[in-house]
Amino acid sequence: MTDTDIDSLSPAERRARITAAIRAQTGIDEAMIERLVRGFYDRVRADPLLGPVFAARITDWEPHLRQMFAFWSSVALMSGAYHGQPMRKHLPLPVDGRHFDRWLALFEATAHDLCPPNAAAHFIERARRIAESIEMGVASVNGILLARGERLHRPELDAAVEAAG
Repeated sequence: MTDTDIDSLSPAERRARITAAIRAQTGIDEAMIERLVRGFYDRVRADPLLGPVFAARITDWEPHLRQMFAFWSSVALMSGAYHGQPMRKHLPLPVDGRHFDRWLALFEATAHDLCPPNAAAHFIERARRIAESIEMGVASVNGILLARGERLHRPELDAAVEAAG
């Protein structure tokens, strides 16, 4: 297909082609996204650092998981299934760089355990960008301007992080 042919496609047709290409390259489908999201949040809920942050805000997990299926479908496959504002939901959370590190460690381990290598790499690359973006947003809302590569540290969270090990 030439550039002229691509330019003649509607946005929906373009999105469908991109999604098909990603699926072909990675093997990612909705069932894999659901397995990844459920496996990841099982680990999050059991985690001594992240579990309490989520438990304080989520009592009915199934609606949250369904939102995360749509979110990751949009992120990984460019499906357009998610229509929310993830940054706004994360800004008030009592988290810092250590929480994002744990989130990424759990996510990466889950992706490696449950997905083929190409799919895991695709998910992980996007998760890293999301974590960096949200960490910068949380810092900003707390009056901290992070330089590129600088991490958010909130001393008021030290005791909770230390207790979680």
